[in-house]
Amino acid sequence: MNGNTAKPEERLLALLLSENLTVTTAESCTGGLIASRIVDVPGASAAFMQGLVTYSNEAKMRYLGVKEETLRAHGAVSGETAYEMAFFGAKTAGTDVCIASTGIAGPGGGTPEKPVGLIYIAAAAGDKCLVRELHLHGTRRENREKTAGEALLLAVQLLESLVSAKA
Repeated sequence: MNGNTAKPEERLLALLLSENLTVTTAESCTGGLIASRIVDVPGASAAFMQGLVTYSNEAKMRYLGVKEETLRAHGAVSGETAYEMAFFGAKTAGTDVCIASTGIAGPGGGTPEKPVGLIYIAAAAGDKCLVRELHLHGTRRENREKTAGEALLLAVQLLESLVSAKA
């Protein structure tokens, strides 16, 4: 696999396997698409441990350890919640890496403060966590697909930075 032409999920799996790392996903608006793309890659079972779809706030708290105070202060669609989903998700799952998504895929559910297409993704490994805010303008399906791809790329970026820091 050439790193420049490989799909993000292929690049991610190659990094995970080369570093002997495990991954879980914590998804809200993508509803399992990130996990699905990872398991589409042959050999994923060596690194992919589980995927959680935590659509409700209660599920985010129960299965990922997201703090009620964070949800109350910032809402489910926030960088703070995405951070906690990824950071605590890895710890709760007992994996090295967690990739998370939360947002408003559309077509409804948006507000002036948090419009349709506002999505947060996060990737956590160890004590590092990257969070990115997306503003998408596609259909519900397009927004979910774009989010899954961007979340995988964010995890690749995080792992590449950790690997280069070790070198």
